Amino acid sequence: MQIFKVLYLELSELLISKIPEIEWCDLWNSQIYNLEGEHPFPAPAVFLAFRSNRVDDTGIKTQNVQMQVDVFLFYETFADTYKGSFNQTEALQFLDIMDSINKQLHGSSGTAYSNMKRVSFSPVDTGGAGNLYNITYNCEIMDYTAVKEWDEGKFSDLQIDPNIDNRYVI
Repeated sequence: MQIFKVLYLELSELLISKIPEIEWCDLWNSQIYNLEGEHPFPAPAVFLAFRSNRVDDTGIKTQNVQMQVDVFLFYETFADTYKGSFNQTEALQFLDIMDSINKQLHGSSGTAYSNMKRVSFSPVDTGGAGNLYNITYNCEIMDYTAVKEWDEGKFSDLQIDPNIDNRYVI
């Protein structure tokens, strides 16, 4: 199992399918600071980043990981949120999307993770006309990536002797 790939795909699909306003989802790579040099993307956009907060061994080559999931929400706008502004409704949609993200993630569990909870959120300075917030969650994953994977096969020359009690034969 490739846990980071599965985790990314599961979270990105959840956010895109449940929040139709999100037009782009990607792994975080500081894309918003390089808008002119990077492949352009539509906004509102969500970027996901992963890091471990704690790793506990649970067996041979398996680990329980307390994972930090950073959700960066980027909303490019020149609209203002102040009362009476021309585009106040559009500007406030950014806050609605933040609430929708939390509604989907906080308290959730999935195939690749469990016990997702929001632990912080904060604005990030973009130096441009976009709003960027980092919403941080913690969750738990079981990491089996180091465990040897076995291929299915078949036994050759296997015979069962009906005269032996086979319940105890290994």
